[in-house]
Amino acid sequence: MVKDKDLLASVSGVSADSEFFSPIPEGYKAGKTKYVFVMGTVMSGLGKGIFSSCLAKLMQDKGLKVAPIKLEGYLNIDSGTLNPFRHGEVFVLDDGMECDMDLGTYERMLDQDLSKANFCTSGQIFSSVLNKERHGDYLGRDVQMIPHVTGEVKLRLRHLAMQTGADIIFVEIGGTVGDLENAYFIEAMRELAYEEGTQSSCFVALTYILEPKTLGEQKSKAAQLGIKQLMQLGVQPDIIACRASNPVTDTVRQKISVYSNVPFERVMSLPDSASIYTIPAMLRDKGLDFEVARLLKIEDRISLRHERKCCAKWSDFTDKIEAPRRDVTIGITGKYTSVRDSYASIINALEHAAIHLGANVNIKWIETTDITDSNAADHLADVDGIIVPGGFGTRGAEGKIACIKYTRENNLPYLGICFGFQMAVLEFARNVCGLKNANSTEIEPDCAEPVIDTLPEQKKIEGLGGNMRLGGRDIEIKPDTLAWRLFGKADTLRMRFRHRYEVDPRYIETLEKAGMVFSGKAPEYPIMQILEVRSHPFFIGTQAHPCLTSRPLRPHPMFVGLVAAAVQKRYPEENLPDCIAAATKVCSQYR
Repeated sequence: MVKDKDLLASVSGVSADSEFFSPIPEGYKAGKTKYVFVMGTVMSGLGKGIFSSCLAKLMQDKGLKVAPIKLEGYLNIDSGTLNPFRHGEVFVLDDGMECDMDLGTYERMLDQDLSKANFCTSGQIFSSVLNKERHGDYLGRDVQMIPHVTGEVKLRLRHLAMQTGADIIFVEIGGTVGDLENAYFIEAMRELAYEEGTQSSCFVALTYILEPKTLGEQKSKAAQLGIKQLMQLGVQPDIIACRASNPVTDTVRQKISVYSNVPFERVMSLPDSASIYTIPAMLRDKGLDFEVARLLKIEDRISLRHERKCCAKWSDFTDKIEAPRRDVTIGITGKYTSVRDSYASIINALEHAAIHLGANVNIKWIETTDITDSNAADHLADVDGIIVPGGFGTRGAEGKIACIKYTRENNLPYLGICFGFQMAVLEFARNVCGLKNANSTEIEPDCAEPVIDTLPEQKKIEGLGGNMRLGGRDIEIKPDTLAWRLFGKADTLRMRFRHRYEVDPRYIETLEKAGMVFSGKAPEYPIMQILEVRSHPFFIGTQAHPCLTSRPLRPHPMFVGLVAAAVQKRYPEENLPDCIAAATKVCSQYR
C-alpha cells in the first residue's frame, strides 16, 4: 500500500531507471476520488451494469457526484460493428460513441448524458499503447502488459476522475473473473487500489447461487470457486452480492463469508426483481449504500436532505409500477425479435411512458419476413399501436412497409424509428404519391425512384461506419405540427442519430403535396428528421432514436404520445385525454 500520497507524483513520470510506472494526469490528487470496482464470477449476464448503476444512483442521491465507466475485453474499438444477435443493442452516446448497452442502463438510472470517456475497450487500450510506443513515449523500455498496459487503464480512470470531478468512479468490468481478456483489467484495479491508498476503493464481486431443481436447495460451491479465482489475482472483495432466483439463505451467505473473509453483513442476497427500478430501494434496505460510504470514508460528503428529496421523487415513480394499470398491446416489427436485448432501449422507453400514463404495455414481437399486404391484418389486428424500429439490411423490409400501410389506412397509432422513418416514406411514396418504384438504395442500389438515398456529402466519406450520422444533433421543429405540440411547442430539440440514408431532397415537395408533413429538419440542411401524416390520429416517424434519451422520470414525448394514443384507441368508452394532452402533462419535465 502506498502511504505517501506524494510518492505517486514522484514515480508517475516515464523513466528507464525505475520499476514504478503509473502515468498521472497533471493536477490529479490521489485519494480524492474514490473507486468502486464491480466484477462478476460464475457466469456473465448477472446484471453487473444494473447492480452498478443502482448502487451509483444511491450514492448520487446522497448528494455525491458519480461517474460510471464500462471496461470491455473485446478488441473492437467500439461496439458499432457488433451483431445485435450476439451482443444486444448498440447504444449511441451524444458525442457519437457507439458502445455497450450497459451505458444505456447508466444513463437511464443516473439521468446523465455520458461520453466516450465512460466506455473503454481492450482495442482502445492497446491502440493507445502501441501509438505511444511508436512515438517513443516509453523511452526505449520494452513495453509490457505490466506496467504499461495496466498503466494505460489506470490513466483512463484518472482522466475520467479529472474530467468529471466525481466523488466516486464506478468501474464495471465486463464478462467474468475467469475470462483471459479481463485479467489485465483486474490487475490494473489491484494496482490502482494499491497506489491510491487505504479507504480509496471498494471491490464488489457479483456472483451467482445455483439452485438446481433436481436438488431443491441452493448450492454455493460455484460461487466459492469464482471468488477464489478473484482472490488468487490479488483482489480481496469488500462486498459480495449474491444473485439468485430466490432470496439467498443465511446458511449459504455464511459459507461464502467464511470462504471469502468478507463479513457476513456484507454478503448480500439479491434475488430476481420484477423491475430494475425497484432495485435501488432493495439495496438501500440492505444498507449497501452506507457500507460503501463507510468503506470509502466519505460520510462527511453526504447530504441527507438531498437524499430524502431524491428518494421521495423516486418512490413516487416506483409506486406507480405497483398500481393498477390499463393493458395495451404494442407491436414491434423487426429482424432481431428473438433477442430482446436488441431493443433494450425501446423496451425501457415504453415502460417509462406506460408507468407515467397508468398503462401496462404488452409487447407483441412481429417478424416481418413473410408479411405482405394481404396478410398484414392477421398480424396486426390485435395490437393497439406499432413501432417499426431501426435496423440495417434488406430482410423484412417489404413486410415492414406492408405493416405501415395497414397502420396508416386503419388509423393505428404508429412510431417509426430510423429505418421505420425511411420505410414510412417509401410506403407513402408508393401508395399515396403513386411512385410505385420508390425504394431505398440500401435495399435496391439501382432502383428507378431512389426516394431514400445517401446524400452527396455523405458519399464522400469512406470506410465502414464512417459515413454514418452519429450522436446528438439539433432538430428544427415546424410550428403547429404534432411534433411541435408533443415537445411543448419547442422550436428546437436534440436527439441522437445512427444512420446513413436520408430522404432525397428531390422528392420532398412531392411527398408534402400529397399530405406528408416533415415537421423536423436539420438546421441549414435539407435533411428531414421527423415526419407525420396530418390526417392520422397519431402517425409519426423520426430518423433519430428517441428511445436513447428516455429516462424513468423524464419519458420521451414520442413514446408517451404513442402509448397515450394506444390507450385512447383501446378504451374509447372512457373518454380519456387525447395523446397530445396526455403527453403534455407527463412530459413537462422533458428537456
